[in-house]
Amino acid sequence: MLEPNKTLRENNVSKSGKFSVGLPITMMITGMVGNSLALMLVYRSYRKKENNRKKSFLFCIGSLALTDLFGQLLTSPIVIYAYLADKKWETMDPSKILCAFFGVCMTTFGLCPLFLASAMAIERSLAITSPHWYSIHMKTSLTKQILVVILCLVLIFALLPIAGVGQYTHQWPGTWCFISIGDREDPGMFFAITFAVLGIFLLLVTFSCNVVTIRGLIIRCKTKSGTSHSAKQWERLTTETVIQLLGIMCVLLICWAPLLVKSFSPSPSPDIQLECKLFLFTIHLASLNQILDPWVYLLLREILLRKFCQVAKNVCKKCTHYQLLCVHTKVLTTVQQMRNTLQEVSIDVSNIIIPTRVHQQNIRG
Repeated sequence: MLEPNKTLRENNVSKSGKFSVGLPITMMITGMVGNSLALMLVYRSYRKKENNRKKSFLFCIGSLALTDLFGQLLTSPIVIYAYLADKKWETMDPSKILCAFFGVCMTTFGLCPLFLASAMAIERSLAITSPHWYSIHMKTSLTKQILVVILCLVLIFALLPIAGVGQYTHQWPGTWCFISIGDREDPGMFFAITFAVLGIFLLLVTFSCNVVTIRGLIIRCKTKSGTSHSAKQWERLTTETVIQLLGIMCVLLICWAPLLVKSFSPSPSPDIQLECKLFLFTIHLASLNQILDPWVYLLLREILLRKFCQVAKNVCKKCTHYQLLCVHTKVLTTVQQMRNTLQEVSIDVSNIIIPTRVHQQNIRG
């Protein structure tokens, strides 16, 4: 079982209060700053008339930032209080209501970003592969309805352990609660496996749709290749989008794969403390996704991505200029060598011709 061992919890809660409280505080502050900036940018762009075609996607990004922000605001203060209070979870929450609330928040605000990432990936792939259908059917009202359905379904799923399907238990070092992940014989293991299968399925959907989008962008970029301004602009946008999609896939894989694999196939270890630390590490990685989401979806594209592409373009230009300079230098060197060779040949010829003329004059004289 990955539930906290009583002895471990008693021995490590005081230590964790001294040494580990900085991590949840740092993650909460950075997450709040990033998601707040993303919400402000989305709100500003959403109100612009020229962004009417992008309203569905902006609404999805805004919902993702709002979901991540609420997830941090509802869970991080509890963790920080548990660290600073230096209390056992049993004394802080004897009725286990707080543990159930924490578990529901962790599950809801963990799965919602995965669902939203999949929804945005599907939306992007439809916009690229079926632009006519997308322009007719994809409206902001439909996007809002889909997001409401996603939230309701995830919330119902997260409430299943309270109804008896699965279980939320407090985890080592006694400062948080999550799905009970244990042996295969554990009755609550069905809920943990369902959580993992659902998360892996959403990752596969997101990756597949992003690959389809990247392929469609590259094909369209090849058809629009040329020297015109629109072709160059499309090439730049394609490069930016491909880099962004690759970043999204890397972040999702790094943050979520360890936890989902651990939930799907728990491997009990004789070293309980090491097992608990590994599980806590996977949770920290999944929580890191809430911090990185606004950056990979919006902020990096607005602030750094264009700079990156600009720098890459300048480097390519410099490389091309350097290659041309090298070719020019080689040509000049070759020409100079030919001139030197001709001069040497002319000198040798003159040395042969002049003595011959002198010899002929001497014979005549």
